[in-house]
Amino acid sequence: MNPTSRRISLSHLIINDQRQIGIKFYPDKVIQSLIKSIKGIKWSNKYGLAYLPNTSTNLNHIYSIFKGVATIDGRYFYINKPMHNPVKEHQQYKFTGARQAYTAGYKTIPIEYLQKLELKKYSKNTAKTYTGLFEGFINHFPDKSLVELGEDEIRSYLSYQVKLGRSDSMLNQIINSIKFYYEIVLGMPNRFYEIERPIKREKLPEVLSKEEVLRLLKNTRNLKHKCILSTIYSGGLRIGEVINLKVKDIDSGRMMLRIEGAKGGKDRYTLLSKNLLEDLRTYYKLYKPKTFLFEGVGGGQYAPTSIRKVLKRSCIKAGIRKNVKPHSLRHSFATHLLEQGTDLRSIQTLLGHNSLKTTEIYTHVANTAMNTIKNPLDSSEQ
Repeated sequence: MNPTSRRISLSHLIINDQRQIGIKFYPDKVIQSLIKSIKGIKWSNKYGLAYLPNTSTNLNHIYSIFKGVATIDGRYFYINKPMHNPVKEHQQYKFTGARQAYTAGYKTIPIEYLQKLELKKYSKNTAKTYTGLFEGFINHFPDKSLVELGEDEIRSYLSYQVKLGRSDSMLNQIINSIKFYYEIVLGMPNRFYEIERPIKREKLPEVLSKEEVLRLLKNTRNLKHKCILSTIYSGGLRIGEVINLKVKDIDSGRMMLRIEGAKGGKDRYTLLSKNLLEDLRTYYKLYKPKTFLFEGVGGGQYAPTSIRKVLKRSCIKAGIRKNVKPHSLRHSFATHLLEQGTDLRSIQTLLGHNSLKTTEIYTHVANTAMNTIKNPLDSSEQ
């Protein structure tokens, strides 16, 4: 076998609370023989690889013994260096370590965590969520270092969060933030794959009828506010997508909205209503937005909290008592398309869903099939 075709991969492991160097390789007599010759080498059935204590001496020995014999893949072992000056680059994450200034002994997120978020190009919202939740986890055990935290501590922390009444979504995010550090930052795949997640509940989305949507918009007197809510509904947008819309994203020639950098970093096109376009033209002449289609005070992005307040006020004026949130307008858009005969695949594309299964939830909400069924109470003789 050509030596250059042989390959071993290094990764971080923590076994019995001790840092280890994991060595993964494909079956090969030469590699296996060299592996066995390493002093202190052990085998983990759980992870399916060989390992030995994580020391600089052992690491240097690995490179020495396999030099000219196999290619060593250390990308999961070495933490990527930041692309830019970390002091300047990570000032965008001012939310991390905010409590350090007034809480003695508060442990902040490791800089490697932020670097990996940057390199993976996670959105600022996701980064904010992950860092906040992970800092909460590590500060729950003030007398233990990161190396000392394992599955027992994670389960204990999750039990604590359950007692506090955290939602299933929140619990899943906590697990994701913890797994991100150990599996992505430290490069230990499936480090905590045995950690139980909450059972996924099939909760149906809150949906408005077409009549309720029209009544809602009619009771939104402010033109900018009406355009914002109309844009969310007529394009099926997430709240983060509507505040990120730029003037250039309006494609009136094709009657479409361009959504850039949506969830998962994906771009897509969605529908532009003719009625909305007329309102937007009037709005543009009146407000003259420069960059973002809907600008807040000072010309920056419009605040999500302001949109929620606008929607709440309009619901009260319209006499709508449902628990309506901006995302409810997105749900309503998808449901109404399905009810008027649009196929699921097209709706999936417009919403930007990765999986058709996510879009199928609207089949349980749409009244398309229900309208053909006659209620037995109405068909009985009175």
